[in-house]
Amino acid sequence: MIGANLGSEHRDDRATGTDAIVTQVFADRSLRMALAFGVALLVTGCDLSHAPVLDPKGPIALAERDLLFTAVILMLIVVIPVFVMTFLFAWRYRSSNTKARYAPDWSYSIGIDAVVWLVPAAIVIALGTLLWSSTHKLDPYRQIDPAVQPLQVQVVAQDWKWLFIYPEQGIAVVNQLAFPSGRPLSLRLTSDTVMNSFYIPALGGQIYAMAGMQTRLHLLADAPGRFTGRNLQYSGSGFADQHFDAIATSPEEFAAWVAKVKQSPDKLDATTYRALAVRSKGHPVTFYSAVAPDLFDTIIAKYTGARAHSHQQAAQ
Repeated sequence: MIGANLGSEHRDDRATGTDAIVTQVFADRSLRMALAFGVALLVTGCDLSHAPVLDPKGPIALAERDLLFTAVILMLIVVIPVFVMTFLFAWRYRSSNTKARYAPDWSYSIGIDAVVWLVPAAIVIALGTLLWSSTHKLDPYRQIDPAVQPLQVQVVAQDWKWLFIYPEQGIAVVNQLAFPSGRPLSLRLTSDTVMNSFYIPALGGQIYAMAGMQTRLHLLADAPGRFTGRNLQYSGSGFADQHFDAIATSPEEFAAWVAKVKQSPDKLDATTYRALAVRSKGHPVTFYSAVAPDLFDTIIAKYTGARAHSHQQAAQ
């Protein structure tokens, strides 16, 4: 009997020692993981602080960023308590803690059940209401300021470049979009190839460009600056190089830029356009001092037929 008791005590000592070792190992590992995670946050934080999405340069991008932050904060109402309680429960009910309440017959709590269901439901309702109203306010087809005449630009996605046609100025440019800051920019977009996704992160959200169709996007830059635009929809081997410069200028600088483009000897007629539409990677910025009339509508019509496109314009 004495031997049995001694054996039992030795087993208890070994169990207690094992618990202590396990607790120490997990504590050291948790500390290392926390330090590594903190360093990672600091390192990535330096890059994220300069990310265009988090550093908007226009009212549309600013509203989208604020919407993103609001949605994340609402979701953290559930996420943070879940992580806190996970670690708290694991520490509170560890095997070496003899002071923790032991309730083997516990099975249900109406209070816990109410919190588990009602809090997420309230967050979903709040998010749904917020996103519904914000989606209509940030409708890409909606004019930013109806009282101000926007600059009209027609955008054509090609393999693997972007063509910008300025119908009012009678010019066209490849892989460079210039516009005056403080003046709304109205874009009509289509594609002369597979589906593309037009995106200038610093100014606003993305929108698709599809063959035989046209979409619209309204943007505005608060101040002069140079931004990067790109295609977000994978479109083949030249996808990585399909980006362009979006340049917001003063009105005087924009007028000088238009005059510079008009000095180009190249003209964008039907023959020149067919050559331009051929697949190319890393296409340089190219100026065209003149554009064939209704070139944008012609590009759409070749996929839908002139009659179908006329019906689409009448409906708009």
